[in-house]
Amino acid sequence: MENIILLADAYKYSHHKLYVPGTSHIYSYLESRGGRFEETVFYGLQYFLKAYLEGPVITAEKIREAGEMLPEVFGRNDVYDPSRFEYILKKHSGHLPVKIRAVPEGTVVPVKNVLMTIENTDPACYWLTNFLETLLMQVWYPCTVATLSREIKKVVKQYYLSTASEASLQGIDLVLNDFGFRGASSVEGAGIGGSAHLVNFSGSDTLVASTFAKRYYHAATAPGLSIPATEHSIVTLLGEEGEAAIFKHVLDTFPEGTIACVSDSYNIFRACSEYWGTQLKEQILARKGTLVIRPDSGDPVRTLLEVFKILMGKFGYTINEKGYNVLPPQVRVIQGDGISYASIPEIYEALKQAGVSAENLVLGMGGALLQRVNRDTQEFALKCSYAEINGESVDVYKSPVEMDAEGNLRTSFKKSKAGKLKLVKDADGFKTLPQAENPDAKDILQTVFENGKVMKDQRFEDIRKLAAL
Repeated sequence: MENIILLADAYKYSHHKLYVPGTSHIYSYLESRGGRFEETVFYGLQYFLKAYLEGPVITAEKIREAGEMLPEVFGRNDVYDPSRFEYILKKHSGHLPVKIRAVPEGTVVPVKNVLMTIENTDPACYWLTNFLETLLMQVWYPCTVATLSREIKKVVKQYYLSTASEASLQGIDLVLNDFGFRGASSVEGAGIGGSAHLVNFSGSDTLVASTFAKRYYHAATAPGLSIPATEHSIVTLLGEEGEAAIFKHVLDTFPEGTIACVSDSYNIFRACSEYWGTQLKEQILARKGTLVIRPDSGDPVRTLLEVFKILMGKFGYTINEKGYNVLPPQVRVIQGDGISYASIPEIYEALKQAGVSAENLVLGMGGALLQRVNRDTQEFALKCSYAEINGESVDVYKSPVEMDAEGNLRTSFKKSKAGKLKLVKDADGFKTLPQAENPDAKDILQTVFENGKVMKDQRFEDIRKLAAL
């Protein structure tokens, strides 16, 4: 387990001295200040609480380890003060004296609203609140992946509603598949981000995502589902002349159920026309299951339009109740190359214009799902909004005046909220209010962590229900 004493930005070790004398209480809040999407899915905090903050996390050994490293970092001995952590070890048996309140995970909240608050519960540990910012701020990542995944689901649902049969709507949860494990920056990142995707969809080859959901969120069964599938190392073993034989071997190996086969190793159009659509056509149509053909190169829109033209010419099609063409149930296509939030509506719109139902296509998304996001995608920030100094309450905020590209002065979007906060919901939606305002309004924020103990333990299935469209 990582040493919690060393999980902060280095400059924070000086703050116990830099807060003005008499400070006894620091209260800070987390929000998505804006960004790409107008609302944010809150997810991932429970993992950080269980993995890093729960229980007696301050020990004599960790204090000693930090005492060896931090003087080397600063080149001086008057910054890191081990007595601050020794106090927590002695007074609180190593449990962190802070209280964290947050919206239930899975809640979809418009930007510019409080999502979480943190405050110290021991006046001697006023410095601890924002010391934990560095670690807790990383909740931006699962929140952002869950938000991106959900926004894609909106797009998918839009095209399903306009072009797909009613019977196919139940399959939307399997449309977007997580292919991002190998492109993630770490196993932990794949687990956190991959499980965030599973809040919205069930398709995933990122196995560690299901591990995280079961380990930290009590998922009853693995929430990420997958199918047998080839890769180029399999399909290319007999060379170009042996590709059709490999395809047949794939069908023979799995005569039932859904299976995917990458088909662009040499010529995707020949593969669809001559191999799948001619030589192996009868075997495919006789299967009790679905063959999912995978292009993996070229322009996604142009390639898919040609692939569907070939496949519908070879296998035929029906016209659903909305007037769009649907391949036989034994044949579908998956596009896993070049998939992003920007390309998905372009692909579905092109198919719609060509008369092809969205139910013919599923998607695989890798780097654009788990890696092509950052803290500024949804502009996450954690800021102090309240303090107590010499027994006096102080509302704290910042309001920068900034200069735009034309030289005009304006108030920055980084202006922060002041005072102790609560999140309420009325007929007009979510609102962030001062705690004292409208006392009859129920605060949606709930205490999830207090003095080293996780106070609320959510289940993955319940989080999915909260985030559902």
